[in-house]
Amino acid sequence: MRWWDLESVLALEHVLFPEDAWSAGMFWSELAHARGPQATRRYVVAEADGKIVGYAGLAAAGGLGDVQTIAVARDQWGTGLGSRLLTDLLQHATAFECDEVLLEVRVDNTRAQKLYERFGFEPIGFRRGYYQPGNADALVMRLHVQGTET
Repeated sequence: MRWWDLESVLALEHVLFPEDAWSAGMFWSELAHARGPQATRRYVVAEADGKIVGYAGLAAAGGLGDVQTIAVARDQWGTGLGSRLLTDLLQHATAFECDEVLLEVRVDNTRAQKLYERFGFEPIGFRRGYYQPGNADALVMRLHVQGTET
C-alpha cells in the first residue's frame, strides 16, 4: 500500500466498516512505519481490473505481530482473497521474527473468525466495547508462528 492508494482504500473502508472506519490519518500513520530498514509495518493492497478490492496490514514489535486490518470487497468474498492477504501478512510476521500474531475481530463477524481459525488462530479473550463508536465487542485471537516455538 502506498499513499496514492489511500483514496480507494478509504472508500472501501467506509463501505465495509461504516460504524468504525479508519481515518486517513490512521492509515498515514501506519504507512509512515512501513518503509525503510526500520519498518515495523506491512500494508498491502489487492487489485482486480485496476481497482483496489482488498487490503491488509500488520504491525510488529518485540516478537509480537498484530493484524491491524484485513478488508475484502463484498464482490470478492469467496474468491480466496482474504486467505491470500492473510498469508502475505503471516509471511511478513515470520520475516519480522514474530513468535506470535494477535488480532481482534468483531464478535459478530463469523466469516472472518472462520478464516482465522483455518489459519490456526485460537480465541484467547474478549475486549468489551472495542469497536467505537458502535461499542461492539472484539474477540481476541492468537496464532503461534510455526518454527518459532521452543
